[in-house]
Amino acid sequence: GHWPLWEASRRMPKSGNLDFLTTKVDAFINWSRSNSLWPMPFGTACCAIEMMATLATKYDLARFGSEAIRFTPRQCDLLIVSGRISIKMMPVLKRIYDQMPQPKWVISMGACASTGGVFDTYTLVQGVDQFLPVDVYIPGCPPRPEDLIDAVRYVQQLIQDGREPRSERVEPMYVDKTHNVPPLSSTTAALR
Repeated sequence: GHWPLWEASRRMPKSGNLDFLTTKVDAFINWSRSNSLWPMPFGTACCAIEMMATLATKYDLARFGSEAIRFTPRQCDLLIVSGRISIKMMPVLKRIYDQMPQPKWVISMGACASTGGVFDTYTLVQGVDQFLPVDVYIPGCPPRPEDLIDAVRYVQQLIQDGREPRSERVEPMYVDKTHNVPPLSSTTAALR
């Protein structure tokens, strides 16, 4: 098959029949980054069960280069938030995100992580995008393992295309540096 990464495959006429491939360094780095994502799972509810199923043998996320699940944020470059996030859990998740090296990507898995779901209460954050820059949203309650695979493949495509993660384009404005949660005002809601 044809690899879109490689620009040309030519023979060297002067030295005989040696074959070689040429590419851009950026394209090679993006290709290798996209095929070696290290996810940091952060599962708090039923979406975490679907995330575990995605890693199991039936769906096998390892086929897409994302099998190196690490629970140390300093080694990960993909944060998968699955499940509802409470106000008390938000500083913990923010600290985990801050400890991840750049470039880092975020997937919000499920209705609860994306919008708060059916839990419109004062104790739950109504979407992790209020304090983390999210790159990919997965709808559903809970979403199927195939949806998580599609989201990982979409992140891989973003990386291969050379797009920057949302963390380098947008600074979240909901949580300050001390991880204190200010009340949402009408001006903060209008800026989002």
